[in-house]
Amino acid sequence: MKYITLSLPKYRLSINFKFIKRRRSSLDEPIIPSVKLLNLKYRVGGTTRKFFRHLFEHKKVRALFGTNMALMIMASSFMPNTAIGNIQTETPVYVVNGTETPINTEIGTQFPTDPIRITQGYNFFHPGLDLDGITGDTIKPIKKGKIISIDHSKFAYGNSVIVDHGNELTSLYAHLSKINVSNGQEVTTNTSLGEMGATGRAFGDHLHLEVRDHGVTLNPLSILPR
Repeated sequence: MKYITLSLPKYRLSINFKFIKRRRSSLDEPIIPSVKLLNLKYRVGGTTRKFFRHLFEHKKVRALFGTNMALMIMASSFMPNTAIGNIQTETPVYVVNGTETPINTEIGTQFPTDPIRITQGYNFFHPGLDLDGITGDTIKPIKKGKIISIDHSKFAYGNSVIVDHGNELTSLYAHLSKINVSNGQEVTTNTSLGEMGATGRAFGDHLHLEVRDHGVTLNPLSILPR
């Protein structure tokens, strides 16, 4: 629930609204939370009171004002600031007598989602990478390693997993709808850590990925294949 109070010398306007999470059925559906204006109160006198009563008691004005105010305040949380788009990967093959055969190689690092669609990049206020998808998409580790933390929370990262890759390098996978691994489990790049979701502080289904080197966050794109 969000609360806003606008104070001026002769009146005070209080607006209460909340965001409602929506699940998407496809990547083509935009991540825009539903907004419900719960309560709008004003305390004024004389002509000012009549003006605000006429303005804000109109249903269309209430809906428009509440929606626009909510979207402006929370825009930085769900609007992309580094839209890199889709990244395509290819599997190398060799040809013998006209037949293509995939080359089996051990993967060093990989993106945790497929397809790869980055909606928000790494910056000072967002120490990770957001990857778009829909609830139920498989999430894999960026490197082989060992599960060192599993958390189920209604706040912040929501359902999350941390993988230790050795040499003080770790990766965190947040907002999962389901977790398929257990603490202490060894994982490879083929292991399903869980499924994408929107648990915790998330306004739409996506994966939040963080990478830390000796406890300090770094841009995941600095170690992921390009």
